[in-house]
Amino acid sequence: MSPSLAHTPLQTGHVGLNVNDLGTSLPFYSRVFGFETIAEGKDEAQRWAFLGRDGRLVLTLWQQSSAAFATGTAGLHHLSFQVESIDDVKTAEAVLRELGVDVIHDGVVSHGEGAASGGIFFTDPDGIRLEIYAPTGAENAPAPTGAAPTCGFF
Repeated sequence: MSPSLAHTPLQTGHVGLNVNDLGTSLPFYSRVFGFETIAEGKDEAQRWAFLGRDGRLVLTLWQQSSAAFATGTAGLHHLSFQVESIDDVKTAEAVLRELGVDVIHDGVVSHGEGAASGGIFFTDPDGIRLEIYAPTGAENAPAPTGAAPTCGFF
């Protein structure tokens, strides 16, 4: 039998995203998520930024794209961030609306009919689909896709 990581603890490390313009994406992610810039490459031939909190790397941005995110191809479906409460989700929603970002489903929704978890869905400046959710507090929010998971079809 070949070796496996099945019995080794795993957790997601950082996530790397390709972006069209670091000058647009960096302020967006910093404002919406409160990320600090841990490191940044400013050479025009290789622009990038490492973003995180409390010195922990969470997200890397790589300026190496020339078109919007393509939802019709295999790859990333959406990137989700968990916060502690629905009030935190609503705070993020207010920031997004202040920035003029279109919120998918028109605001806070539950993950499924009667589900306690839920959040908001939106896209970044390059069309990358994002979610901010809380594990509880969305019991009374609508579930726009009926029986299907809300985070699956948008």
